[in-house]
Amino acid sequence: MAMLRILRPGLLTTVQDSGRWGHQAQGVPVSGVMDAYSHRRANGLVGNAHDAATLEVTLMGPQVEFVEGAAIAVCGAQFRLTLDESLVPMDEVIAAESGSCLRFGERMKGARAYLAVAGGVDVPRVLGSRSTHVLTRMGGHEGRALRAGDVLPIGKRGRVPFSSPSSEKGTRPLFPPLPDGGARLRVIAGALMGELAGKRFTVSPQSDRMGYRLDGPAQTSRGTSAELISRPVPTGAVQIPPSGQPILLMADHATSGGYAVAATVISADLPVAGQLAPGDWIEFTPCSLAEADEALRALESSLAAFSDGSEGGEGGEGAA
Repeated sequence: MAMLRILRPGLLTTVQDSGRWGHQAQGVPVSGVMDAYSHRRANGLVGNAHDAATLEVTLMGPQVEFVEGAAIAVCGAQFRLTLDESLVPMDEVIAAESGSCLRFGERMKGARAYLAVAGGVDVPRVLGSRSTHVLTRMGGHEGRALRAGDVLPIGKRGRVPFSSPSSEKGTRPLFPPLPDGGARLRVIAGALMGELAGKRFTVSPQSDRMGYRLDGPAQTSRGTSAELISRPVPTGAVQIPPSGQPILLMADHATSGGYAVAATVISADLPVAGQLAPGDWIEFTPCSLAEADEALRALESSLAAFSDGSEGGEGGEGAA
């Protein structure tokens, strides 16, 4: 069986896929990748199905040894990548020979990168997903962030990966662009959108995969008598707690909450939100449902160049 070994874990490296859907009614978070676009792009490059498990790398990357040769790709946050001391590109297929070591060096832009290996990271599924939810120690590799010495199995390869970033499809641009110090996120406005409009917030150091705590002008949840009644909340919801400092819910958020919701980030901009780091700024811009739908269609269309139009079983033929 093909495997990869973690030599150094980085700051927070976890196994993630497209999430644990269908169990929110039982209080199980969806979890999954913070930037689904980069995750899917990396999988498409190496010939995996879009939902195959990858390694999500956060802020400071790991060193990974490939026990057997593998086709790999890294997408998302821009890192200085070396394979056995030689610089290698992001957003392209890389041939890693048996015993090769991939090192993530300096991070230039963005917060999270995704390492895809042809065949997918083949850890056991829990409730239908390989994603790691650290708070409940569910899924991934032993329900936790990776550590030095961890060995992860790789599934059997299916489709042949793209051989070159340049093909008859032409070059495949990064879309959406990585945030550079901050981002304007489009939202569907809620009753309290007026509290956010025209204001700039900063992602607090007290932020994680559950949500970003935003520092900035204090908000109010006035006029929401039901604000203490818990109700379902989606990823991207912007809550206003009693402190007045908004919280942007991210991949590992709880399935319900009682704080007032001022707005919800549209699906097409969630990958941008997933690339924000502590210290980055956020501004919220209202948009219509029609605009949100058009933006999502454009995002999906850009991914077609990476999937090559074929989305087979996870990790390809023979993956468990």
